[in-house]
Amino acid sequence: MRDIVFTRGSGWMPAVVREDGALRQMLGAGADANHEPRTFTFPIGETHLAVIREDLARHLLLWSAVLPLCDAAGTRGRLDEDAAVALLDPVLLAPPADVDALFRRVPWERGRLVAHGADIGLLDRGQVVAAMRTATETSDGKRAQEDHAQHRRAERGTVLGPLDTALLRYTNQYLHGATIPRRTPGAVDPALLPQVMRVLATAEHACAGLCIGRDPRRGKHATDKRDWTRMETAAGTAVRRAHPGLVDEAVRAVSFLLCSEAADLSRNTPMDDDGRPTRRTPLSFTDDKDTETTWRPGNSLSATAEFWEFVAARAASDNEVFTIEDEKRGEGIQLHFYADSAARITTLREGRDGADPEYRVEYTLIDGMSGYRSLVGAFVRGGCAGLGEHGPWIPDVTEFERARRRRDAERRGR
Repeated sequence: MRDIVFTRGSGWMPAVVREDGALRQMLGAGADANHEPRTFTFPIGETHLAVIREDLARHLLLWSAVLPLCDAAGTRGRLDEDAAVALLDPVLLAPPADVDALFRRVPWERGRLVAHGADIGLLDRGQVVAAMRTATETSDGKRAQEDHAQHRRAERGTVLGPLDTALLRYTNQYLHGATIPRRTPGAVDPALLPQVMRVLATAEHACAGLCIGRDPRRGKHATDKRDWTRMETAAGTAVRRAHPGLVDEAVRAVSFLLCSEAADLSRNTPMDDDGRPTRRTPLSFTDDKDTETTWRPGNSLSATAEFWEFVAARAASDNEVFTIEDEKRGEGIQLHFYADSAARITTLREGRDGADPEYRVEYTLIDGMSGYRSLVGAFVRGGCAGLGEHGPWIPDVTEFERARRRRDAERRGR
């Protein structure tokens, strides 16, 4: 039987309960293997209960000191009750100087204290008891997140200036650089907003005319990494040149914002639409798993768009060879995504009277997704005859393999 003896605040604030006649401190922390919250308890005495009732600061300090023990218990382990009990007198009953000394020796959860109003400057100086004079029962999670972000930067040796901070807040990257960037002018000091907009204008001017295309080889929503890198480099170089005082984190935040916006635009735009006016004959698309579909003139999507949708739906680590064939003309192209190469295939003689058809196969190296897009668009518009400029086309497979190995060795050497 468990009865609540004392609780304060709401949410995760620890409570004192009585179980089988004994007082215990109860707190929630972490999660089990099923992602359900874990609850821990450990024994306390009446003297400890009296301090917990009357002194919010000491209660919060105890919570902060016990949380690392809960983390150590993991998803299945038991709380080290002896270690928790050993913290009671030193945290709740000892003089402030002794408590400060204890917190220099044991792990503790800084974010919990900051969220409940601790003075950050005093915490940094190791005066944890004095820092808790401003403690509140209510919690401000964002305050703790900002403090954690600043500590991460301090560990990396990064010192933000006012404009750096404004840029990170504007791009929604101040708390964590992995969050989705977006434009949040309301988060910026109005006095700094004009400077922020000048930095953004510098990056946008450098990226004018650049875009980030989709990469169906990696799925329906993937974008071209090379395009991303190209835009990221253009924005970063321009901003660093025009505003040399900015820290790298702020520059990356600006580049990340522009690249993310360009990628989102690409994801919401149909696949390449080349070839709609000139294609008059059907095309068949196949993959390495013998899946086949046919595009016909009059379909809602152009031939190139429908082919790339086919690739996006089917491409995988074990499915990286895709073919486009024009049976009426007796020609086709085969794309080898695993090797950044392609082949054009032309029928020289139809198979008759049991004889096999005769084909001419020529190979070429492809430079990334943009190269594949250009190749497919050219084939859709003009067949194999329109592929001359996308070579050189090498008829000898041994010679081609040598060229491919040289290309791959050069890439590794960069």
